[in-house]
Amino acid sequence: MSGSGAESINRSRGVDWALKGYILLAYLFVFAPIAASFVFSFNSDRFPSIPLGSFSLEWYEAVAADPLVWQGLRNTLVVGVVVGVISTLLGFGAAYTDYRYKFAGKQVYLALALLPPTIPVIILGLAMLAYLSRINLSGNALSVIIAHVVVCAPFAMAIIRLRLSQMDPALEPAAWNLGASEWKTMRHVIVPFTKPAILGALFITMAVSFDEFAVAWFVSGLNETLPVKVLGFLQGQVSPRINAIGTFVFVLSMTLVILAQLLLSGKGANDRAPADDKE
Repeated sequence: MSGSGAESINRSRGVDWALKGYILLAYLFVFAPIAASFVFSFNSDRFPSIPLGSFSLEWYEAVAADPLVWQGLRNTLVVGVVVGVISTLLGFGAAYTDYRYKFAGKQVYLALALLPPTIPVIILGLAMLAYLSRINLSGNALSVIIAHVVVCAPFAMAIIRLRLSQMDPALEPAAWNLGASEWKTMRHVIVPFTKPAILGALFITMAVSFDEFAVAWFVSGLNETLPVKVLGFLQGQVSPRINAIGTFVFVLSMTLVILAQLLLSGKGANDRAPADDKE
């Protein structure tokens, strides 16, 4: 009996180590190209090659001195912040509608609300270009904002919808029975409970907007975002500045994703505990 128990423990440890090794290999596979880009961004040689040249900040200085890069960064930040706010508001409204109401065709409503990210970006970009051109909005920053909101709002809805599914359905009726109006219940019950998901959705949608280039390439015109400008650098030349820009964009996007994850995993659990205690 004891021998069988020891064998079972050893087998369990073997499975754990195998899973950890698999996860490590998966991370290496995903992040190895990004790590290589980060290393080459500090390489003095123009072309990425091994052995590396001397350590240099030349390409970061070239990026910092390029007004086109700053223009693209400004467009990216403005579009990303506006898209994050609008997408989070729309996502919250869509998620709360799903949580609060029961109506005919609800499954169709959910399918349509979550559909845009599943559409190939080329088709979505062409569709957005055709539609925005007909209403004379193509080729400016507003067109990029509209297109990115279509892409990002479903992400916000999914995150907030998951958080609402964890809420006790008796909390809202309890607040109403205690005399709170629907708006007060929204302000003092729903919003505080979903705050981690709201902030997480804001950061995630901003990160998605920062990184998206295919749809923006179709509708941006001369108001190019930074990823679109990187695509322009790739056409007809091999520029080491791409590694420097890519490193900056990756660090910015990962920071937003990590903040969102910390809010959703850490603060969400802390907010749930007091509600359970009160119940």
